[in-house]
Amino acid sequence: MVGNASSPEMIGESACLQRVLRQVETVAPTDSAVLILGETGTGKELIARAIHNLSPRRDSSFVGANCASIPAGLLESELFGHERGAFTGAIARELGRFELASGGTIFLDEVGDIPLELQSKLLRVLQEQEFERLGSARTIHVDFRLVAATNRNLAQMVEKGSFRCDLYYRMNVFPIVAPPLRDRADDIPTLVWHLIRKFSRRMNKRIEKVRPQDMETLVKYPWPGNVRELQNVIERAVILSPDMVLNESPIADLNRVANDVSARPRTLAEAERHHILQTLRETDWVIGGPHGAAAQLEVRRTTLIYKMRRLGICRTAN
Repeated sequence: MVGNASSPEMIGESACLQRVLRQVETVAPTDSAVLILGETGTGKELIARAIHNLSPRRDSSFVGANCASIPAGLLESELFGHERGAFTGAIARELGRFELASGGTIFLDEVGDIPLELQSKLLRVLQEQEFERLGSARTIHVDFRLVAATNRNLAQMVEKGSFRCDLYYRMNVFPIVAPPLRDRADDIPTLVWHLIRKFSRRMNKRIEKVRPQDMETLVKYPWPGNVRELQNVIERAVILSPDMVLNESPIADLNRVANDVSARPRTLAEAERHHILQTLRETDWVIGGPHGAAAQLEVRRTTLIYKMRRLGICRTAN
């Protein structure tokens, strides 16, 4: 499958991606909140746009806000708007993202970076679909569909007290895990050729061949930056290609990077994911039963399934 009508950039036929697309098709016609989980660069915004494009709100606005890139002091104004004179520099009334998204979909990316003091106001607008602009006492009513995303462990943040549990449950009605590219190795050749065509058209080039050893490198590389990193590598290779063969220099650099980086997991989540994957492979992906992975890990079958979903582990994981 090379893309689809709802999201032409979501490319591939792997079981992980197909599962995500089925979830998108299931939840899109509803008005329920969706929480997209996954590492940086896995295409969480593409999933959000696909949900919007398949929803009854498709003809209205899709408004995004990256909560990590907006300074904490400005985030409230960006989301809820402000009146003239509400603070120094507020020379005119400005509508916030929630007002702009009324009738459509609001996509809040990196919601784990929302300051705790702002989370109560966010909870209110999600529950009541109403709020006040900064500097105003007038209540504004809006009608929007929420899609949120994060690369952080919100459940763990709730336990630590850095994220409100009521806000977490309000957002986490329908979770979708965006699989990392290393779990979608079968999709990499298709993605590579899609990106080659995309950048070749943009640069007025004609590239018709990728050396087999280069494609093998691309498939085997673990892609810590996921699809975003792959896109950067292919764009750089197209820029450097003087003829119809894709330039191998950026791809050769991947081997050097892979050799320089330790294979040891860097975070607790990575270590847990590595251990679960290893156990699943040893049990031939049998989860339940006396000799299944859950028994080997000394956890309940339902607990293991939950952890697999949270960590983006599926049958085709490498």
